[in-house]
This record gives sequence, C-alpha cells and structure tokens, in this order.
Amino acid sequence: MGFINKYTGVLRTFKAVYFLNNLLQSKKLKHNKAIYKKYKLDRSIYSPISSTVLKKLPPQEEPWLDSPEAQQRLSRNPQFSQFPLPLQEKLKTWPENGFLALNRFFSDEVIDNVNDEIDRLLQDHKVDFNYTHKKIMFAFRHSDALKAILYKPALTNILEFLLGRQVIPFQTINFLKGSEQRAHSDSIHMTTYPLGNLIAVWIALEDTDEANGPLFYYPGSHKLPYILNSDFESGSTKYRIGSVAYRKYEDKVQEVIQENQLQKQVFYAKKGDVFIWHANLLHGGSPVHDLARTRKSMVIHYYAKDVICYHEITQRPALMNDYPTAEVQVTEID
Repeated sequence: MGFINKYTGVLRTFKAVYFLNNLLQSKKLKHNKAIYKKYKLDRSIYSPISSTVLKKLPPQEEPWLDSPEAQQRLSRNPQFSQFPLPLQEKLKTWPENGFLALNRFFSDEVIDNVNDEIDRLLQDHKVDFNYTHKKIMFAFRHSDALKAILYKPALTNILEFLLGRQVIPFQTINFLKGSEQRAHSDSIHMTTYPLGNLIAVWIALEDTDEANGPLFYYPGSHKLPYILNSDFESGSTKYRIGSVAYRKYEDKVQEVIQENQLQKQVFYAKKGDVFIWHANLLHGGSPVHDLARTRKSMVIHYYAKDVICYHEITQRPALMNDYPTAEVQVTEID
C-alpha cells in the first residue's frame, strides 16, 4: 500500500487500513513471531501495538549506556579502548548529552556520490517526496551506493557500541531543503520495546548555516521520560487515530522543554559531518530564512536487532523490508 506514503486524506486515520496493509505485507512482519515469543507478548503480528499494550509486559533492562553506571561500564569495556582517543573522549559524553558530532566523517567524494544518486533516483522516478513534500523515504532500497553508507563498518561499529546490540537499518530520509520540523523525539515515530533501542544518524550533504535551516537539539533531553500516547490528548480511539495527534504531541514536547528549561543548541554542519543521536533526544529543524537555498541531508534510523519495533502514534508494527538473518555484504566505501 505505497499510496499511504503520499496520501493525506481520512483513510490515514483508520486503524483498519493499517491492519489490511499488514496482512498484505506479511513477509515484512514474520520476524516478529520469534520476537513476540521472546518477550512473551501474546498478540497477532498483524494487530495494532502501542505502549498501552506493552506496559503490561515485565520491565526490561535499559540500553547499557542509559544506566547510572554508564561511565564505569565504559571504562571497563574492552572495545572502548580500541576506538581512537578523540572518539573515546566523545563517547564519554554520550550518557550525559545523548549525541555525538563527528567532523568530516565522510569524504567529499562519498557525499557527492550520494547527492548524484538522489538526483538520479528522482529523475528516474525511482523515488519521490512523501506527503510532507520534503522527505524522500527509503531511497537506500534503490541504490547500492546508498546502502553502502548504511553498512559502513566505521559507522556501524560506533552505533552497535552505543546500543550494545547489533543494529538494523530501518529507513533513510533524504532532504533537499531544511525540514523546519518542530522539536520531537524519534521514539514517537519509531518506538521500541524495550525503549531506547533506536539510534539515528544525520549526514550533512552540504554545509549548513543560519539561513538554510540547520539541525537543532537539546543536550541531555534523552534522559527525560519518553513522551508516549498516554502522555498527551491524541484524540485516538479504538478504531481511529486522532487527526491532530502529532500536533498535540509536538505541543506536549514544547511544554516539557519549558518545564525543564532545556537549552537549545544548533549544529552548524560542514559537508561530510555526521551527527548521531539517542532514541529520545529532542531535536528538529530550524526555520529556513533563504528559500532559494538547499540544505541537503540524509537521516538513517537503525533499530536494534531482536526488539519489538513499532510506531507509537499510528500503533503499527514496523515493516522491516530486509530483516537480516546473516551478515549483509556490501561494497566498502572510504
């Protein structure tokens, strides 16, 4: 049901539409049978799922660097000492800040290749903008060159160290312009049980500045409680999703920012820079002041393997297009 990706009408609010979509795409959900069994979740893999259902399950251990003993665990971990010293220093800040900024992680050649690939995919009508008219979803499914970015060992080694689990690329989002998206946590869109088993990578495909809508974020906000459906008036019912659920969520986020006096930071990126953030870090896109400017970027969201993955607001289990059963072989990049 690819039309849902672009369709903005009333059908998007009916849970039955997503249930039908789940049945039609059963291959992308079959891995959940073993995962549901692992967590003793007695539920059909096609049914709606949310934190309301999952809160009935026994509590699970949080990701290892979310614990109060994170710094001690870091110092005792043998893999930690294998990273270069500058990266070690940045990794030490993860438990407190919830992000890593890696300068010039990708070369100009690699970034130029990504931009050329997106231009080609758009020209060949292999991809298109979704209903937001700003996001190009899942472009990596149509390009080996983009897929190589997702599986770059120097990147995945960091991600798997931070989560303490193998990671699985779930989606890419490519932007040509700044998103201008209000502050949010990715965990409202891509939720996990246990919580925190998602990690995001933002890649600057060109320089950003105040005029073209840079990324902003709130250091330390990942340590606050996750905002889930029960924490705001979503307007959802047993059969439908509230038509203003996401706006109500964003309003709740603003309340939390004000109540906790969180301090906004802006990431003025250079081409090739990478910004990695925690599943619950609040972030968004600054206003675009020069509408003629582009702000090309690519976001990659990775789930941890063997956790329950779903979408909290729409209460849909995540459709995993290529759930790995073995190591994925890709062409190495620099």
